Amino acid sequence: MRANPLKEILERGDSVLNGWLHIPSSYSAEAMAHQGFDSLTIDLQHGPVYFESALPMLQAISTTDTVPLCRVPWNEPGIIMKMLDVGCYGIICPMINNRQEAEAFVGACRYPPAGYRSYGPNRVLLYAGPDYGAKANDTVLAIAMIETAEAMENLDAIMSVPGLDAVYVGPADLSQGLGGAPGADFEEGPVVGALEQILAAARRNGIAAGIHTLSSRYAQKMLAKGYQFVTVQSDLAMMKAQAQEVVKAFKGDERPPGDAKGPY
Repeated sequence: MRANPLKEILERGDSVLNGWLHIPSSYSAEAMAHQGFDSLTIDLQHGPVYFESALPMLQAISTTDTVPLCRVPWNEPGIIMKMLDVGCYGIICPMINNRQEAEAFVGACRYPPAGYRSYGPNRVLLYAGPDYGAKANDTVLAIAMIETAEAMENLDAIMSVPGLDAVYVGPADLSQGLGGAPGADFEEGPVVGALEQILAAARRNGIAAGIHTLSSRYAQKMLAKGYQFVTVQSDLAMMKAQAQEVVKAFKGDERPPGDAKGPY
């Protein structure tokens, strides 16, 4: 079976640079895959990407050694299993609030007896190899998003679930859940303390912690603190930022009204 370099990097304590795919295009996914990211996450939750777009994006990523991941829309077994069957080597699941939800998520990522994933690998056999079924449980990553006040109350209960490989902070939802405004790259406020608590809990439970960021500077700061898995912006955000720089050079700061800088 094809190895999962991402899992190997995390297990030895090194850091991962993850890219984020919002654009539903195999061409842009292929271009991103050739830039040197350790992994790329196809966003089915907030990006305008659906399964029909995600499949050719996975095929495009496969032109490189970049590890393909997916953020599913919700903690729903059907889409989790479907994305694994077509070749995702890890699933990021949003809004995991307690141990029961974490167990349901991990179970959907694992074949029996470790979980309840239905057996039906299809494209993943082409990507991973014919022995996928026997080795998938030890290869596929299950990553739970921590982004609510309830999750903050259940950090150890969530992170101690057998088979959970990592947690991933959604800073915008976490801030809202703690009474603040949505955003990212927080330098003050309740989210800063929450990030320390999440990292400490991950260390106690022997799993990796990741976070979505808006800037390389902030991502590097999080790595220095002990986060191992960082995402900087998204393909769409990078395209917009570069386009804005070009327009600004010629016309000044004339961005359209309402073009707010979002967390992704």
